[in-house]
Amino acid sequence: MATEVIMPQMGFDMKEGKVVRWLKKVGDPVARDEPLAEIETDKAVVELEAFAAGVLRQVIVEEGTTVPVGEVIGVIAGAEEPLPERRAQGAPAAAAKPGPAAPAALPAASTGAAAAERAKASPLARRLAEERGVDLAQVKGTGPGGRITERDVEAQAASLPAATPVAPSPATPGREELTRMRQAIARRMVQSKREIPHFYLSTDVDMTEALRLRKELNDAAQEGDPKITVNDVVLKAVARALRQHPRFNASFAGDHIQLHPAIHLGMAIALPDGLIAPAVLDCQDKSLAQIAAATKDLIERARNGVLRADEYTAATFNVSNLGPYGIDAFVAIVTYPQAASLAAGSVQDKPVVRDGQVVVRQMMTATLSVDHRVNDGATAAQFLKQVKDLLEKPVGLLL
Repeated sequence: MATEVIMPQMGFDMKEGKVVRWLKKVGDPVARDEPLAEIETDKAVVELEAFAAGVLRQVIVEEGTTVPVGEVIGVIAGAEEPLPERRAQGAPAAAAKPGPAAPAALPAASTGAAAAERAKASPLARRLAEERGVDLAQVKGTGPGGRITERDVEAQAASLPAATPVAPSPATPGREELTRMRQAIARRMVQSKREIPHFYLSTDVDMTEALRLRKELNDAAQEGDPKITVNDVVLKAVARALRQHPRFNASFAGDHIQLHPAIHLGMAIALPDGLIAPAVLDCQDKSLAQIAAATKDLIERARNGVLRADEYTAATFNVSNLGPYGIDAFVAIVTYPQAASLAAGSVQDKPVVRDGQVVVRQMMTATLSVDHRVNDGATAAQFLKQVKDLLEKPVGLLL
């Protein structure tokens, strides 16, 4: 039976998506859950996986085309299976009103332009190359399979001769057009602050033992094993606490609270155009080492623009960490439709009193942002205390 490939909704406010690249050609075999195409939303480029096995029989929406959510973009079917008449080869791509006439054929593109078009590059690398004036045909990719990454484009841009300086123009008020990502961030943050009644709790966490455990685990790691970061330890503690406090892994749903059975922790990642928070999936089943491996992989693929759709949309609780930027403490906005979010500051040496003595300990401020419709102050305090206890006695994170 033929299966239509549709433009998915990857985000609660997504209205349309752009087919950046087909990863299969017409006639190629396709396995279920195999990456089929790269789709650009307003915040990221994600991989669309096939929902059925078969052969990619038809590409209805070509690369570079933006269509509404729910639009059929391709067809998967058996190699000899007849296609529905309306999708037969040679039929129009869609029954929409006719667009403007196609332009007359242009002369063949220059060799460099054609090579740049064929260059194997991540969508983010292509965008950066356009901004920096880099010819992708001249860039040697260092990513998997020779794929061009952002770092490759940055290196090529740095090697280009400086532009000829021009006389400064008279000072005028600046204007910066919003990117699609920035527009999406603006919409979602306004919705989150408008619809979610926030309250906040903070506590100081003694991270001395957690950092000692992290060092011991990293020292004992085999060559090639991912290094465990402070953020990995925080994610593991949050996942463990959420198992005991399921109302924080939840969403307000009008007449009821929706409890999510799986713990998918969103992790804020900075990109050139803004911030995304893809999810480390199924943290309830992951060890600390597995979380470390998953976060490293997620960061790399987010920066190369090859996230999967479920990673982009599935987060049930977000963790933001501005510690690497030297921020002592901050509060995070609860991302709609989640029920809470944790903000972790930097770890700093501070004097504290222990057993009547002033000692130096490695301290971190953690701030919990909460949807007051789902949880109250007392339950939020209990949840945050459990996160604190797990970090201060981290041996429990290994169990």
